[in-house]
Amino acid sequence: MGKVIAVCSSKERGTIKKNVKCGYFKIDYGLEGDAHAGKWHRQVSLLSAEKIAAFNERGAAVEPGAFGENLVVEGIDFRSLPAGTRLRCGKVLLEITQIGKECHTHCEIYARMGDCIMPREGVFARVLHPGTIIVDQEMIIEPIDMPPKGQVRLWRAAVITLSDKGSKGKRIDESGPAIAARLRENGYEIIENILQPDDRAMLESNLIRLCSQLQSDLILTTGGTGFSPKDITPEATLAVADRQVPGIAEAIRAASMAITPRAMLSRAVSVIRGRTLIINLPGSPKACMESMDVFLAVIPHAMALLRGEISDCANSTFSY
Repeated sequence: MGKVIAVCSSKERGTIKKNVKCGYFKIDYGLEGDAHAGKWHRQVSLLSAEKIAAFNERGAAVEPGAFGENLVVEGIDFRSLPAGTRLRCGKVLLEITQIGKECHTHCEIYARMGDCIMPREGVFARVLHPGTIIVDQEMIIEPIDMPPKGQVRLWRAAVITLSDKGSKGKRIDESGPAIAARLRENGYEIIENILQPDDRAMLESNLIRLCSQLQSDLILTTGGTGFSPKDITPEATLAVADRQVPGIAEAIRAASMAITPRAMLSRAVSVIRGRTLIINLPGSPKACMESMDVFLAVIPHAMALLRGEISDCANSTFSY
């Protein structure tokens, strides 16, 4: 249980937020009147009061809102909570959607202190139920209940399409939308659907961000797995991997060989980073659907193992 220390808002982005002590949090929008509110996944930003206090002990002398946070809460270490955690404050229900953030331009605090805690300690959330939050109000972490037996768990997934022409608008991307639609049909929440050029550094950055900040359960890439010099998807995927999962890629190739012998030319890989499963798919929509036929029914078990929701037992009766 925590206690709200400050409710902060600003009318313009890039400015320090002020403690307004009370605010209305609108569903799927954020804090009314705040510049960062809107229909996106970072509607509300939160920071632990203890992290600010520790930073001030180093001589920072910052007030609540200085890091651009909407809510400062005492008694909850937000950085230790996984994405998907739900926070209740009166009638307001928030769901954590992102852990930390990338800092592309250093703020005034960083320039003065050589450090800023928001990129690593701050979290972001969306508003699931509206209401008013005031200073000194209690905030609790709601338990995440597993779905009843027989019901489908809502997994968080991201899709990345690799295509130079598609990213420049010279070709319509059909694979990415087809993959996302198939995942939604099977009970997945699509947190991002990215279309990017065949750029290894960009792909590595996107994979790391989706794993560490958004904590996606599953990432499916499409394209860039062949012999062309620009086909860099396997190399980028392996570069960010903690562990390999060769069985999935092997199963896809084996099934695809029954359709076309050219499947042996696929260099696609499957890996684990943290608690995220990453699978490379081919570039064509048809081949993507055929590949998903191979693993879609199996990977919920794998993702539950990564999340520690079941033990690795051959006799497991866990239902998704």
